[in-house]
Amino acid sequence: MSGSSTPKSLPSSGQKALHDIKHPLSCSPGTEEESGDLGVLVNDTPSPDLPHTDPSSIAEKDLSLPNGTPADTSSPASSSSLLNRLQLDDDMDGETRDLFVTVDDPKKHVCTMETYITYRIMTKTTRAEFDFSEYSIRRRYQDFDWLRNKLEETQPTHFIPPLPEKFVVKGVVDRFSEEFVETRRRALDKFLKRIADHPVLSFNEHFHVFLTSKDLNSHKKQGATLLSKMGESVRYVTSGYKLRNRPLEFSAIGEYLDTFALKLGTIDRIAQRIIKEEVEYLVELREYGPVYSTWSALEGELSEPLEGVSACIGNCSTALEELTEDMTEDFLPVLREYILYSESMKNVLKKRDQVQAEYEAKQDAAALKREERIGKVPTEVEKCQDKVECFNADLKADMDRWQNNKRQDFRQLLMGMADKNIQYYEKCLTAWESIIPLLQDKPEPK
Repeated sequence: MSGSSTPKSLPSSGQKALHDIKHPLSCSPGTEEESGDLGVLVNDTPSPDLPHTDPSSIAEKDLSLPNGTPADTSSPASSSSLLNRLQLDDDMDGETRDLFVTVDDPKKHVCTMETYITYRIMTKTTRAEFDFSEYSIRRRYQDFDWLRNKLEETQPTHFIPPLPEKFVVKGVVDRFSEEFVETRRRALDKFLKRIADHPVLSFNEHFHVFLTSKDLNSHKKQGATLLSKMGESVRYVTSGYKLRNRPLEFSAIGEYLDTFALKLGTIDRIAQRIIKEEVEYLVELREYGPVYSTWSALEGELSEPLEGVSACIGNCSTALEELTEDMTEDFLPVLREYILYSESMKNVLKKRDQVQAEYEAKQDAAALKREERIGKVPTEVEKCQDKVECFNADLKADMDRWQNNKRQDFRQLLMGMADKNIQYYEKCLTAWESIIPLLQDKPEPK
């Protein structure tokens, strides 16, 4: 099948910084991972897809998220995904849409030791922390992978968008084929747009480096961050610990993600089987149609109708090929992205539970000290409580954002699927209707 033309890129936006307060999970001053200017837009609208807890259930402390937003039940406003952006682009305030990132122009590089593809990253911005308003750099897949790992290390309380799988995209074996490269380019473009659209991730210093640095390798050589080391210690302390009181809301989120991934996985497998059967059917049609054409050479009055049937089958073959390509290039990648997204989100839930387990363990230790009259509750317990509350606020805000994006993406996806199927059947109907006059009895001349 021929590769599709490069689709028109859609802009994504970030939000301007509102606060500059350090997060309880961030590094101390002077360490490698120092927090920068981060911002968020607050919205109190709960997600309609999952239960929403009363704001009073979260302790009313002067906490802050990694971007400096107060850690309450407020959620950042979720900008809509592709379909909604098309509708709102003309109405959006220029001050809000201050970061635009596009992935295009894939190029193949053949070296002595390896062959690889790079992609051009085009950035346009009005943010003050950027030295220039426009940047153009080239990155390969492993650079995107580095960025995602850094985001997971430095923003453990947030959902990090997934990358396309390294070797399995669309089931294509040749990773240098035009179809594979274009599918990966579109997935990488969406990955960066989701980050640029996020009110916290878009201000991450590693994202800034990824978009602007000419020498990314020097940044890659830096060692593990304090946050990642802290996460390892938390996992060690809390391994095998069972939570006493996991909030029902997060249990519901975990159950929803398990079911969601299961349903999408089933749809993905069936859709791939359907596409495989359509490709096999297409091969048969291409062999089937010409038979009528060669037969017509042997006939007299039937010659024209037979040629018409041959042309009709050819038109149906072309329509089926277009439908199959649309399903392969547009439908399957979205399913796969959200399956990977759900796995990433479940990992964040696990991290949240680990932080709560650490908090409960320190609570138990503090209670034992009180019984032994050693002294007051240590500040470590209060710090752990702050971490839990910040994790809860960030996670719920990202869940609302993700639900909103998911609704927009799947509405557009299903609308497109319906439209493509309607077009396919209309083309087939038109093709078969065109041969009816050829098959009708013609009046004999007087």
